[in-house]
Amino acid sequence: MTDILPEDDLHAIASRAKAKTDISHIHAFLGASTSEKWLEVAKNNLPLLMQDHANCEKKAAGTAMNLIFRYEFHRDLQEKLAQLVREEMLHYEQVLELMKERGIAWSHLPAGRYAKGLLKHKRTWEPAGMIDMLIIGAFIEARSCERFSALADVIDDEKLSKYYKYLLKSESRHYEDYLALAQSVSDESIDERVAFFRAVEAELIDSPDSELRFHSGVPDFV
Repeated sequence: MTDILPEDDLHAIASRAKAKTDISHIHAFLGASTSEKWLEVAKNNLPLLMQDHANCEKKAAGTAMNLIFRYEFHRDLQEKLAQLVREEMLHYEQVLELMKERGIAWSHLPAGRYAKGLLKHKRTWEPAGMIDMLIIGAFIEARSCERFSALADVIDDEKLSKYYKYLLKSESRHYEDYLALAQSVSDESIDERVAFFRAVEAELIDSPDSELRFHSGVPDFV
């Protein structure tokens, strides 16, 4: 059962958001933490960041839907990712509403290097390709959770801060679901592959980046 109901509006979400959600397991899973420089640049560029956040929610739903079609033989994957699609599209609508409230017009924003940097290491044969896609999904969701938490503590927009805190529970569950699905389709431990992608993801987060995106690296610009 989903923890996000379609009839929720943003005012109700903001009023129910918990002051603090424990994401210590997320920090333990990831190989790097968001830099202070990224946070400083991000909090001063919230309109751009909100646009990219909306793009990320839409892409997350599309990726999950593609997996549902490609691996329709896997019942547990169908059920978990169907729920994830609903939640990601609801988040997409909610971010659009937050943008509208703030007078932020929709504009085209090219994707950053992050997802491509992970996907270029995906194996091309099955079920290895499926396992890698699920592990990559886990890292993307975990990084989203870590950044929502970090941003919530530094931005001046109280309603947006509460909304980011509200998202922590679902993003954390998405990471756990992706990881569990990856293990369920593998005949052996996925620990080695997880460790590989942990290093790849950490390098993308810790290295200089010429663009600001929700999952970008350390800004090499002012």
